[in-house]
Amino acid sequence: MRMLRCCLLLLLVCHGRTQDAKFSSDVKVVSLLATVRDRVGAVVKNLTRDDFRLEEDGRRQTIRYFSQESNLPLIIGLLVDTSRSMQSVFAPERVASNRFLEQVLREDRDVAAVVHFDVEVGVLQGFTSSREKLAAAMEELRIPRRPATKLYDAIRQASEDLMRKQLGRKAFILLSDGMDVRSQTSIGTAIEYAQRADTMIYSILFTHRMGGRGRVGRGVNLTIAGNKGRKVMQRLAAETGGGFFEVTDQNPIEKIYAQIEDELRNQYSIGYTPDREGAGEAYRKIKLTTGKKGLVVRTRDGYYPK
Repeated sequence: MRMLRCCLLLLLVCHGRTQDAKFSSDVKVVSLLATVRDRVGAVVKNLTRDDFRLEEDGRRQTIRYFSQESNLPLIIGLLVDTSRSMQSVFAPERVASNRFLEQVLREDRDVAAVVHFDVEVGVLQGFTSSREKLAAAMEELRIPRRPATKLYDAIRQASEDLMRKQLGRKAFILLSDGMDVRSQTSIGTAIEYAQRADTMIYSILFTHRMGGRGRVGRGVNLTIAGNKGRKVMQRLAAETGGGFFEVTDQNPIEKIYAQIEDELRNQYSIGYTPDREGAGEAYRKIKLTTGKKGLVVRTRDGYYPK
């Protein structure tokens, strides 16, 4: 919770306005970043505080801080699946990721890190605003001969070692087929670590396609694996307040990165003081909605008080 307080206080300094909300260092404040989309998927940018309804464990909460934009530093962890199953999409994935980081990062403010995962989890580049260093790290990505995909271990390790101590808008960009092999961490634990680090997961799913002459049995197996990976990537995004995207011919990775950039530049910053004290360390569920029809609000699923 101390990190949540610090994050909100930083929000107040960056924006220079509190809309009648007054905070002190001993007030327990929960901060949220929310994205709103309309029926056709466009980001909605003109809502006010009164358009939102906020609940914690079913109890109505008062929004004490609200801003329509966020100037907080952007902190990105690029988590790249370098397992053998990703070999066919490896080259375009690298090119698009470099272009995304070049477009999104403000060198005087934002930072990014590059992490790969396969038979092991490795940090190829710690947080930096240098596009040259990030591009060099992307060039170091390699696919090993041994098969393994430590997806959940990567989220846990990056959350704990990289993200937890950072302040700002934190997001993982996860590039994977959603399959985990040989992790010591469960998906639930991986999500918990990301939540405790206040980090959203933007999951980008790469599915495996069969040619028209492929064997039926293998095609069925790939379909089953693809469905499982899709559910994993959807859950990672939904429970951390990020977004889920699937790479297709109609929705290439370049287009997906443009959508993510649009979201990161147009989020609502919301803060509230929970109306309960001393409720223990149990996970608290958050529900943020809007009364305007046809709009979908996305934010994190909840938080841990400590």
